[in-house]
Amino acid sequence: MGRVVTFARRIMAKNSATLAILFADISGSTRLYEMLGDTVARGLIAECLGLMSEHVSQHGGRVIKTIGDEIMCTFPSADQAVEAAMGMQDGVDEDLPRRNPNTPTTLTIRVGLHYGPAIEEGGDVFGDAVNVAARMAGLAKGSQIITTQETADELAPALRDSARHLDRISVKGKAEDIDIFEVIWQAEDVTRMATGLLSQNKTTATLKLVYHAVRVELAQDMGILVLGRGKKADLVVNDSMASREHARIECRRGKFIITDMSTNGTYVLTEDGPNYLRREDLVLTGKGKIALGRELSEAIETVAFDCS
Repeated sequence: MGRVVTFARRIMAKNSATLAILFADISGSTRLYEMLGDTVARGLIAECLGLMSEHVSQHGGRVIKTIGDEIMCTFPSADQAVEAAMGMQDGVDEDLPRRNPNTPTTLTIRVGLHYGPAIEEGGDVFGDAVNVAARMAGLAKGSQIITTQETADELAPALRDSARHLDRISVKGKAEDIDIFEVIWQAEDVTRMATGLLSQNKTTATLKLVYHAVRVELAQDMGILVLGRGKKADLVVNDSMASREHARIECRRGKFIITDMSTNGTYVLTEDGPNYLRREDLVLTGKGKIALGRELSEAIETVAFDCS
C-alpha cells in the first residue's frame, strides 16, 4: 500500500503546475443563429474561435478545448494570459469584421481567467484554478475581461495598472470571499482610468424606472441595481416566474446596461423591438418595458423604463 501511495504522489507532482487558465465565449451566440441562419452563424462562430486561438498561440498559450462557442486555454504566466485576452478582445472588435463581413456590430466576447495551481493530465487541466477561471468567465459581460486579485497581483506593473477592482464575491467551494478585477483593454479607457478623466465626464445619463406606484431614478454614478422577487432585490417585482435576483442594471461609460442572471430569462421591449436575454446584457435606450421570466405579451408585472 505504501508503494502505491508513493507512486501516486510522484505522478501528481509531475503533472502539477501553476498556470493561468482562461475561458472565453461569444456573448449572445444563440441570437446569431436567429439573425444570420445556421450556416452563416456557424461559420462566423468558427472564425471567431479561430481568431481567439491565434492570440493564444501568439502569447505562448495552449488551447485545451473548444466547446460550442467557448474556448479554454492555459498560459505559463498571468501576463501572457492577460495580453492574450486583450488581443482577443481587440481582434474581435477590429479584425473579425474585416475578415467576415457577416459580423454584426453587437458581437462581443466574454473572458475570464485565473492564475493558480492546476493538474495537467491527458491533455486536459483540472483543479481549483480551473473552477475559479470558469466562474470569472461566467461573471464577465460582453467586451469584458474579469480576473481575480491573485492574478492581478502577478501582473507586471504596466498590465497591473489596467486592472480595476470591481467587487468582492463568494465562490462555490471557497471558504472566503474573493476580490475580482476587470482588465481594461481599450486604450482610451486605460488612459481615462489612469488620468482620472472618467470623473470629469460632463455627460449626464439618467434612467427612470416605474413599477406600479414605485418610481426610481438612477444617475450614471449609481452602483448596481438588482431586480427580482426576493427581499434582497433593490426593486422587488412580484412575479412567480422571476428569480430572487433576476437581473441587474448598471451604468458603464454613460450607458445603462441590463444583465440577465435568471433561470427563465428577461424580456425587454425597446424602441427597436423586443429582446430576449438569457445570461446576456443589453444597452437600454429610449423608452420601453422589462418583464422578468415571462414574455411581455403575457406579463402583468412589468417595469417601465425611460433612459435619457
